[in-house]
Amino acid sequence: MSALVARQASEPHAERALRTQPGSHLLCVGGEDHELRIPFLLALRGHGFRITAAGTGPADPFARAGVEYRPFRFDRFVNPWADWIAVNALARIIGDVRPDVVQSFDTKLALLVPFAARRAGATAVVRTINGMGWLYSSRSPLALALRLAYRTLHQLAASASAMTVFQNPVDAAFFLSHGMADERASEVIPGSGVDIEGFDRAVLGLPPPAELRATLGLGTAEVVLTVTRLTRQKGIRTLLEAAALVHRRRPGVRFVLVGPRQSEGPLAISQEELDRHRSYVLALGRRSDVPALLRLADVFALPTEYREGIPRVLLEAALAGLPIVTTDMPGCSDVIRDGATGLTVPPRSPERLAKAILDLLTERASALAMAARAEALVRRDFGLAVIAARYARLYAELPQAPFAAAMPVADLALSGG
Repeated sequence: MSALVARQASEPHAERALRTQPGSHLLCVGGEDHELRIPFLLALRGHGFRITAAGTGPADPFARAGVEYRPFRFDRFVNPWADWIAVNALARIIGDVRPDVVQSFDTKLALLVPFAARRAGATAVVRTINGMGWLYSSRSPLALALRLAYRTLHQLAASASAMTVFQNPVDAAFFLSHGMADERASEVIPGSGVDIEGFDRAVLGLPPPAELRATLGLGTAEVVLTVTRLTRQKGIRTLLEAAALVHRRRPGVRFVLVGPRQSEGPLAISQEELDRHRSYVLALGRRSDVPALLRLADVFALPTEYREGIPRVLLEAALAGLPIVTTDMPGCSDVIRDGATGLTVPPRSPERLAKAILDLLTERASALAMAARAEALVRRDFGLAVIAARYARLYAELPQAPFAAAMPVADLALSGG
Protein backbone atom coordinates (compact mmCIF):
# COMPACT_ATOMS: atom_id res chain seq x y z
CA MET A 1 0.00 0.00 0.00
CA SER A 2 2.88 2.38 0.69
CA ALA A 3 3.89 2.57 -2.98
CA LEU A 4 0.33 3.30 -4.03
CA VAL A 5 -0.06 6.09 -1.47
CA ALA A 6 3.31 7.53 -2.45
CA ARG A 7 2.30 7.56 -6.11
CA GLN A 8 -1.03 9.19 -5.23
CA ALA A 9 0.69 11.90 -3.20
CA SER A 10 3.53 12.62 -5.61
CA GLU A 11 1.85 12.45 -9.01
CA PRO A 12 -1.44 14.37 -9.08
CA HIS A 13 0.08 17.18 -11.13
CA ALA A 14 3.17 15.41 -12.54
CA GLU A 15 3.83 15.46 -16.27
CA ARG A 16 4.43 11.98 -17.60
CA ALA A 17 5.17 10.59 -21.06
CA LEU A 18 1.92 9.94 -22.94
CA ARG A 19 1.69 6.88 -25.15
CA THR A 20 -1.94 7.13 -26.29
CA GLN A 21 -2.32 8.97 -29.58
CA PRO A 22 -4.77 11.88 -29.96
CA GLY A 23 -8.20 10.62 -30.93
CA SER A 24 -8.00 7.37 -28.92
CA HIS A 25 -11.48 5.99 -28.32
CA LEU A 26 -12.82 5.73 -24.73
CA LEU A 27 -15.97 3.79 -23.88
CA CYS A 28 -17.21 4.89 -20.44
CA VAL A 29 -19.78 2.58 -18.83
CA GLY A 30 -22.01 3.62 -15.93
CA GLY A 31 -25.41 3.04 -14.34
CA GLU A 32 -28.65 4.97 -14.10
CA ASP A 33 -27.01 8.24 -12.98
CA HIS A 34 -24.34 8.16 -15.68
CA GLU A 35 -25.59 11.46 -17.08
CA LEU A 36 -24.00 13.18 -14.07
CA ARG A 37 -20.61 12.29 -15.59
CA ILE A 38 -21.27 14.12 -18.87
CA PRO A 39 -19.09 17.10 -17.81
CA PHE A 40 -16.30 14.61 -16.97
CA LEU A 41 -16.65 12.99 -20.39
CA LEU A 42 -16.58 16.35 -22.13
CA ALA A 43 -13.45 17.27 -20.17
CA LEU A 44 -11.80 14.05 -21.39
CA ARG A 45 -12.85 14.96 -24.92
CA GLY A 46 -10.92 18.18 -24.38
CA HIS A 47 -7.84 16.02 -23.76
CA GLY A 48 -8.21 14.56 -27.25
CA PHE A 49 -10.22 11.42 -26.55
CA ARG A 50 -13.09 10.25 -28.70
CA ILE A 51 -15.93 9.44 -26.26
CA THR A 52 -18.74 6.89 -26.29
CA ALA A 53 -20.91 6.32 -23.21
CA ALA A 54 -22.97 3.28 -22.22
CA GLY A 55 -25.44 3.33 -19.37
CA THR A 56 -28.85 2.34 -18.06
CA GLY A 57 -30.30 5.85 -17.81
CA PRO A 58 -32.01 8.02 -20.43
CA ALA A 59 -30.25 8.84 -23.70
CA ASP A 60 -31.51 12.43 -24.08
CA PRO A 61 -28.88 14.14 -21.86
CA PHE A 62 -26.08 12.51 -23.87
CA ALA A 63 -27.69 13.49 -27.15
CA ARG A 64 -27.93 17.11 -26.00
CA ALA A 65 -24.23 17.01 -25.07
CA GLY A 66 -23.25 15.46 -28.39
CA VAL A 67 -21.96 12.24 -26.79
CA GLU A 68 -22.60 8.91 -28.54
CA TYR A 69 -24.62 6.70 -26.20
CA ARG A 70 -25.33 2.96 -26.03
CA PRO A 71 -28.09 1.84 -23.63
CA PHE A 72 -28.10 -1.47 -21.79
CA ARG A 73 -29.82 -2.95 -18.74
CA PHE A 74 -28.53 -4.39 -15.49
CA ASP A 75 -29.93 -5.06 -12.04
CA ARG A 76 -28.26 -3.23 -9.14
CA PHE A 77 -29.52 -5.90 -6.74
CA VAL A 78 -28.52 -9.57 -6.38
CA ASN A 79 -29.67 -11.29 -9.57
CA PRO A 80 -27.18 -13.72 -11.19
CA TRP A 81 -29.34 -14.30 -14.27
CA ALA A 82 -29.65 -10.56 -14.92
CA ASP A 83 -25.87 -10.26 -14.39
CA TRP A 84 -25.24 -12.89 -17.06
CA ILE A 85 -27.53 -11.05 -19.49
CA ALA A 86 -25.78 -7.74 -18.71
CA VAL A 87 -22.32 -9.26 -19.34
CA ASN A 88 -23.49 -10.47 -22.75
CA ALA A 89 -25.05 -7.09 -23.58
CA LEU A 90 -21.90 -5.23 -22.56
CA ALA A 91 -19.71 -7.62 -24.55
CA ARG A 92 -21.81 -6.88 -27.64
CA ILE A 93 -21.51 -3.12 -27.07
CA ILE A 94 -17.74 -3.34 -26.57
CA GLY A 95 -17.35 -5.57 -29.62
CA ASP A 96 -19.36 -3.12 -31.72
CA VAL A 97 -17.67 0.08 -30.47
CA ARG A 98 -14.12 -1.41 -30.45
CA PRO A 99 -12.71 1.22 -28.07
CA ASP A 100 -9.06 1.62 -27.14
CA VAL A 101 -9.98 1.92 -23.45
CA VAL A 102 -13.05 0.70 -21.56
CA GLN A 103 -13.77 2.57 -18.31
CA SER A 104 -16.37 1.40 -15.78
CA PHE A 105 -18.00 3.39 -12.99
CA ASP A 106 -20.42 1.78 -10.51
CA THR A 107 -19.88 -0.73 -7.74
CA LYS A 108 -21.36 -3.68 -9.59
CA LEU A 109 -20.08 -2.71 -13.03
CA ALA A 110 -16.55 -2.94 -11.63
CA LEU A 111 -17.23 -6.69 -11.78
CA LEU A 112 -19.36 -6.98 -14.90
CA VAL A 113 -17.37 -4.80 -17.28
CA PRO A 114 -13.95 -6.53 -17.01
CA PHE A 115 -15.53 -9.91 -17.81
CA ALA A 116 -17.52 -8.46 -20.69
CA ALA A 117 -14.46 -6.67 -22.06
CA ARG A 118 -12.31 -9.78 -21.83
CA ARG A 119 -14.98 -11.74 -23.67
CA ALA A 120 -15.05 -9.10 -26.42
CA GLY A 121 -11.24 -9.02 -26.65
CA ALA A 122 -10.94 -5.39 -25.56
CA THR A 123 -7.46 -3.92 -25.34
CA ALA A 124 -7.47 -2.09 -21.98
CA VAL A 125 -9.96 -1.96 -19.11
CA VAL A 126 -10.00 0.55 -16.25
CA ARG A 127 -12.46 -0.09 -13.44
CA THR A 128 -13.22 2.57 -10.86
CA ILE A 129 -14.32 1.38 -7.42
CA ASN A 130 -16.63 4.21 -6.43
CA GLY A 131 -17.47 2.88 -3.00
CA MET A 132 -17.91 -0.63 -1.64
CA GLY A 133 -21.65 -0.65 -1.89
CA TRP A 134 -24.41 -2.57 -0.19
CA LEU A 135 -22.32 -5.68 0.37
CA TYR A 136 -19.98 -3.96 2.83
CA SER A 137 -22.58 -1.59 4.25
CA SER A 138 -25.30 -4.11 5.08
CA ARG A 139 -25.24 -6.38 8.12
CA SER A 140 -27.73 -8.79 6.57
CA PRO A 141 -26.96 -12.54 6.46
CA LEU A 142 -27.09 -12.42 2.65
CA ALA A 143 -24.46 -9.68 2.47
CA LEU A 144 -22.19 -11.47 4.92
CA ALA A 145 -22.54 -14.73 2.98
CA LEU A 146 -21.72 -13.12 -0.36
CA ARG A 147 -18.53 -11.38 0.71
CA LEU A 148 -16.24 -14.37 0.10
CA ALA A 149 -17.63 -14.84 -3.41
CA TYR A 150 -17.29 -11.10 -3.97
CA ARG A 151 -13.58 -11.22 -3.13
CA THR A 152 -13.00 -14.09 -5.55
CA LEU A 153 -14.85 -12.29 -8.34
CA HIS A 154 -12.84 -9.12 -7.76
CA GLN A 155 -9.61 -11.09 -7.96
CA LEU A 156 -10.75 -12.39 -11.37
CA ALA A 157 -11.95 -8.95 -12.47
CA ALA A 158 -8.62 -7.39 -11.48
CA SER A 159 -6.77 -9.94 -13.62
CA ALA A 160 -8.97 -8.89 -16.57
CA SER A 161 -8.27 -5.17 -16.02
CA ALA A 162 -5.29 -3.01 -16.87
CA MET A 163 -5.92 -0.70 -13.91
CA THR A 164 -8.13 -0.42 -10.82
CA VAL A 165 -8.87 3.12 -9.65
CA PHE A 166 -10.06 3.84 -6.11
CA GLN A 167 -11.78 7.02 -5.02
CA ASN A 168 -10.41 6.94 -1.49
CA PRO A 169 -7.36 5.33 0.15
CA VAL A 170 -9.41 3.29 2.66
CA ASP A 171 -11.03 1.29 -0.14
CA ALA A 172 -7.64 0.89 -1.81
CA ALA A 173 -6.11 -0.49 1.38
CA PHE A 174 -8.98 -2.97 1.81
CA PHE A 175 -8.80 -4.28 -1.76
CA LEU A 176 -5.03 -4.62 -1.72
CA SER A 177 -4.93 -6.34 1.67
CA HIS A 178 -7.46 -8.93 0.45
CA GLY A 179 -5.82 -9.55 -2.91
CA MET A 180 -8.74 -7.96 -4.80
CA ALA A 181 -6.43 -5.66 -6.78
CA ASP A 182 -2.77 -5.50 -7.77
CA GLU A 183 -0.77 -2.66 -6.22
CA ARG A 184 1.25 -2.34 -9.44
CA ALA A 185 -1.99 -1.69 -11.37
CA SER A 186 -3.87 0.50 -8.88
CA GLU A 187 -4.23 4.21 -8.30
CA VAL A 188 -6.26 6.55 -6.08
CA ILE A 189 -8.12 9.39 -7.87
CA PRO A 190 -10.64 11.19 -5.64
CA GLY A 191 -13.95 11.01 -7.46
CA SER A 192 -15.06 11.97 -10.96
CA GLY A 193 -14.58 15.66 -10.27
CA VAL A 194 -17.17 18.37 -9.85
CA ASP A 195 -17.84 20.88 -12.62
CA ILE A 196 -17.02 24.01 -10.65
CA GLU A 197 -17.51 26.46 -13.50
CA GLY A 198 -20.78 24.80 -14.54
CA PHE A 199 -22.06 24.84 -10.96
CA ASP A 200 -21.16 28.51 -10.56
CA ARG A 201 -22.94 29.37 -13.81
CA ALA A 202 -26.03 27.41 -12.75
CA VAL A 203 -26.19 29.24 -9.43
CA LEU A 204 -25.84 32.66 -11.09
CA GLY A 205 -28.87 31.93 -13.26
CA LEU A 206 -31.15 30.88 -10.43
CA PRO A 207 -34.16 32.90 -9.21
CA PRO A 208 -34.06 34.20 -5.62
CA PRO A 209 -34.32 31.38 -3.04
CA ALA A 210 -37.47 32.98 -1.64
CA GLU A 211 -39.37 32.02 -4.80
CA LEU A 212 -38.56 28.31 -4.47
CA ARG A 213 -39.17 28.44 -0.72
CA ALA A 214 -42.65 29.83 -1.39
CA THR A 215 -43.35 27.18 -4.03
CA LEU A 216 -42.39 24.40 -1.60
CA GLY A 217 -44.28 25.95 1.31
CA LEU A 218 -41.12 26.49 3.37
CA GLY A 219 -41.54 30.21 4.00
CA THR A 220 -38.75 31.46 6.24
CA ALA A 221 -38.15 28.13 8.02
CA GLU A 222 -34.63 26.89 8.63
CA VAL A 223 -33.98 24.07 6.14
CA VAL A 224 -31.87 20.95 6.50
CA LEU A 225 -31.37 19.41 3.06
CA THR A 226 -30.43 15.82 2.16
CA VAL A 227 -29.85 14.58 -1.40
CA THR A 228 -29.48 10.81 -1.75
CA ARG A 229 -31.40 7.63 -2.43
CA LEU A 230 -34.06 7.17 0.24
CA THR A 231 -32.80 3.89 1.65
CA ARG A 232 -31.83 2.55 5.04
CA GLN A 233 -28.20 2.14 3.92
CA LYS A 234 -28.08 5.83 3.06
CA GLY A 235 -29.07 6.59 6.64
CA ILE A 236 -32.58 7.92 6.00
CA ARG A 237 -34.12 6.06 8.93
CA THR A 238 -31.45 7.58 11.19
CA LEU A 239 -32.12 11.00 9.66
CA LEU A 240 -35.85 10.73 10.35
CA GLU A 241 -35.16 9.85 13.99
CA ALA A 242 -32.74 12.79 14.23
CA ALA A 243 -35.33 15.06 12.60
CA ALA A 244 -37.81 14.16 15.34
CA LEU A 245 -35.23 15.07 18.00
CA VAL A 246 -34.43 18.38 16.29
CA HIS A 247 -38.14 19.14 15.94
CA ARG A 248 -38.61 18.87 19.71
CA ARG A 249 -35.83 21.37 20.36
CA ARG A 250 -36.33 23.66 17.35
CA PRO A 251 -39.88 23.19 15.98
CA GLY A 252 -39.44 25.62 13.08
CA VAL A 253 -36.82 23.51 11.27
CA ARG A 254 -37.90 21.70 8.10
CA PHE A 255 -36.10 18.69 6.61
CA VAL A 256 -36.14 18.40 2.81
CA LEU A 257 -35.27 15.03 1.27
CA VAL A 258 -34.36 14.80 -2.41
CA GLY A 259 -33.84 11.49 -4.17
CA PRO A 260 -35.58 8.37 -5.46
CA ARG A 261 -37.47 5.94 -3.27
CA GLN A 262 -39.73 3.77 -5.43
CA SER A 263 -36.80 2.44 -7.52
CA GLU A 264 -34.85 1.21 -4.47
CA GLY A 265 -36.65 -2.10 -3.97
CA PRO A 266 -36.45 -3.76 -0.55
CA LEU A 267 -33.85 -1.25 0.67
CA ALA A 268 -36.21 1.72 0.34
CA ILE A 269 -37.68 3.65 3.24
CA SER A 270 -41.43 3.07 3.25
CA GLN A 271 -43.96 5.80 2.59
CA GLU A 272 -45.44 5.04 6.01
CA GLU A 273 -42.12 5.88 7.67
CA LEU A 274 -41.98 9.20 5.84
CA ASP A 275 -45.59 9.97 6.67
CA ARG A 276 -44.93 9.65 10.41
CA HIS A 277 -42.68 12.72 10.12
CA ARG A 278 -44.64 14.67 7.49
CA SER A 279 -45.24 17.73 9.70
CA TYR A 280 -41.53 18.61 9.52
CA VAL A 281 -40.15 16.41 6.69
CA LEU A 282 -40.77 17.10 3.00
CA ALA A 283 -39.79 14.31 0.56
CA LEU A 284 -39.56 15.69 -2.99
CA GLY A 285 -38.38 12.61 -4.91
CA ARG A 286 -36.01 13.11 -7.84
CA ARG A 287 -35.30 16.72 -8.75
CA SER A 288 -33.33 18.39 -11.52
CA ASP A 289 -32.87 21.66 -9.60
CA VAL A 290 -30.42 20.53 -6.92
CA PRO A 291 -28.28 23.72 -7.15
CA ALA A 292 -31.39 25.79 -6.39
CA LEU A 293 -32.30 23.57 -3.45
CA LEU A 294 -28.77 23.81 -2.08
CA ARG A 295 -28.99 27.57 -2.31
CA LEU A 296 -32.12 27.78 -0.13
CA ALA A 297 -30.87 25.41 2.59
CA ASP A 298 -29.19 26.30 5.89
CA VAL A 299 -27.51 22.93 6.57
CA PHE A 300 -26.69 19.91 4.43
CA ALA A 301 -26.86 16.45 6.04
CA LEU A 302 -25.66 13.19 4.50
CA PRO A 303 -26.14 10.45 7.13
CA THR A 304 -24.99 7.58 4.91
CA GLU A 305 -24.07 4.18 6.33
CA TYR A 306 -22.74 3.24 2.88
CA ARG A 307 -19.09 2.68 1.99
CA GLU A 308 -18.98 5.67 -0.37
CA GLY A 309 -16.33 6.57 -2.94
CA ILE A 310 -16.35 10.38 -2.94
CA PRO A 311 -20.00 11.53 -2.74
CA ARG A 312 -20.59 14.06 -5.49
CA VAL A 313 -23.37 15.69 -3.49
CA LEU A 314 -20.93 16.59 -0.70
CA LEU A 315 -18.76 18.37 -3.26
CA GLU A 316 -21.76 20.32 -4.59
CA ALA A 317 -23.00 21.18 -1.11
CA ALA A 318 -19.52 22.50 -0.28
CA LEU A 319 -19.47 24.59 -3.47
CA ALA A 320 -22.82 26.05 -2.40
CA GLY A 321 -21.21 27.23 0.86
CA LEU A 322 -23.43 25.08 3.05
CA PRO A 323 -22.40 23.90 6.52
CA ILE A 324 -22.28 20.10 6.27
CA VAL A 325 -22.72 17.18 8.65
CA THR A 326 -22.07 13.66 7.43
CA THR A 327 -20.96 10.31 8.80
CA ASP A 328 -17.35 9.37 9.39
CA MET A 329 -17.46 6.80 6.59
CA PRO A 330 -14.75 6.35 3.92
CA GLY A 331 -15.21 8.89 1.14
CA CYS A 332 -17.27 11.26 3.27
CA SER A 333 -14.38 11.92 5.64
CA ASP A 334 -12.11 12.66 2.65
CA VAL A 335 -14.18 15.81 2.07
CA ILE A 336 -15.59 16.64 5.51
CA ARG A 337 -12.91 16.69 8.20
CA ASP A 338 -14.52 16.94 11.59
CA GLY A 339 -14.28 20.41 13.09
CA ALA A 340 -12.37 21.78 10.09
CA THR A 341 -14.58 21.54 6.97
CA GLY A 342 -17.75 20.38 8.69
CA LEU A 343 -18.94 17.91 11.30
CA THR A 344 -18.84 14.12 11.18
CA VAL A 345 -20.82 11.72 13.36
CA PRO A 346 -20.91 7.93 13.65
CA PRO A 347 -23.40 6.15 11.37
CA ARG A 348 -26.69 4.95 12.90
CA SER A 349 -26.51 7.56 15.68
CA PRO A 350 -29.60 9.80 15.53
CA GLU A 351 -28.74 11.55 18.79
CA ARG A 352 -25.29 12.58 17.57
CA LEU A 353 -26.69 13.60 14.18
CA ALA A 354 -29.40 15.72 15.80
CA LYS A 355 -26.84 17.45 18.03
CA ALA A 356 -24.57 18.21 15.05
CA ILE A 357 -27.48 19.68 13.08
CA LEU A 358 -28.49 21.85 16.03
CA ASP A 359 -24.89 22.99 16.49
CA LEU A 360 -24.66 24.04 12.84
CA LEU A 361 -27.95 25.92 13.09
CA THR A 362 -27.13 27.74 16.33
CA GLU A 363 -23.37 28.37 16.03
CA ARG A 364 -23.60 30.07 12.66
CA ALA A 365 -20.26 31.86 12.65
CA SER A 366 -18.39 28.61 13.30
CA ALA A 367 -20.61 26.70 10.83
CA LEU A 368 -20.01 29.20 8.04
CA ALA A 369 -16.26 29.24 8.70
CA MET A 370 -16.15 25.45 8.27
CA ALA A 371 -18.28 25.78 5.13
CA ALA A 372 -15.82 28.27 3.66
CA ARG A 373 -12.91 25.88 4.30
CA ALA A 374 -14.86 23.03 2.69
CA GLU A 375 -15.54 25.13 -0.39
CA ALA A 376 -11.85 26.05 -0.69
CA LEU A 377 -10.84 22.40 -0.37
CA VAL A 378 -13.25 21.28 -3.09
CA ARG A 379 -12.22 24.06 -5.47
CA ARG A 380 -8.55 23.17 -4.97
CA ASP A 381 -8.57 19.35 -4.97
CA PHE A 382 -11.79 18.05 -6.51
CA GLY A 383 -12.35 20.21 -9.58
CA LEU A 384 -13.23 18.57 -12.87
CA ALA A 385 -10.11 19.84 -14.64
CA VAL A 386 -7.80 18.27 -12.03
CA ILE A 387 -9.57 14.89 -12.00
CA ALA A 388 -10.01 14.65 -15.77
CA ALA A 389 -6.31 15.42 -16.29
CA ARG A 390 -5.36 12.59 -13.94
CA TYR A 391 -7.60 10.12 -15.78
CA ALA A 392 -6.25 11.29 -19.14
CA ARG A 393 -2.69 10.63 -17.99
CA LEU A 394 -3.69 7.24 -16.62
CA TYR A 395 -5.33 6.18 -19.90
CA ALA A 396 -2.29 7.36 -21.82
CA GLU A 397 -0.01 5.02 -19.89
CA LEU A 398 -2.09 1.85 -20.18
CA PRO A 399 -0.60 -1.15 -22.01
CA GLN A 400 -1.48 -0.91 -25.67
CA ALA A 401 -1.25 -4.57 -26.59
CA PRO A 402 -4.60 -6.37 -26.85
CA PHE A 403 -5.43 -9.45 -24.84
CA ALA A 404 -4.11 -12.63 -26.43
CA ALA A 405 -7.60 -13.85 -27.25
CA ALA A 406 -11.19 -13.23 -26.38
CA MET A 407 -12.09 -15.38 -23.42
CA PRO A 408 -15.49 -16.94 -22.69
CA VAL A 409 -16.99 -15.88 -19.40
CA ALA A 410 -17.66 -18.52 -16.78
CA ASP A 411 -21.03 -18.62 -15.04
CA LEU A 412 -21.09 -15.79 -12.52
CA ALA A 413 -23.04 -15.28 -9.31
CA LEU A 414 -22.35 -11.59 -8.84
CA SER A 415 -23.12 -9.61 -5.73
CA GLY A 416 -25.37 -6.58 -5.61
CA GLY A 417 -24.07 -3.05 -5.77
